[in-house]
Amino acid sequence: MIEFYAGLAEILEIESLECTQDFVLTAGGADWDSLAVISTIALIDELFNCTVSGQALEGCRTVADIERLIKSARSK
Repeated sequence: MIEFYAGLAEILEIESLECTQDFVLTAGGADWDSLAVISTIALIDELFNCTVSGQALEGCRTVADIERLIKSARSK
């Protein structure tokens, strides 16, 4: 997950240390827009070899929500 956190931090244009499970994606400091969602889909595919839907990702409010989505997609 370290690579995921680093990649997500880059996508969100935040410091790596800020990217934790509790990080709120919709907070003022995060750029959680359609481009970030698409980039996150690509990151998940690259690192975990699974696909998540953009709609499901848009519904995520924290990094922990994204992790649960990844775990769910990998178990299918």
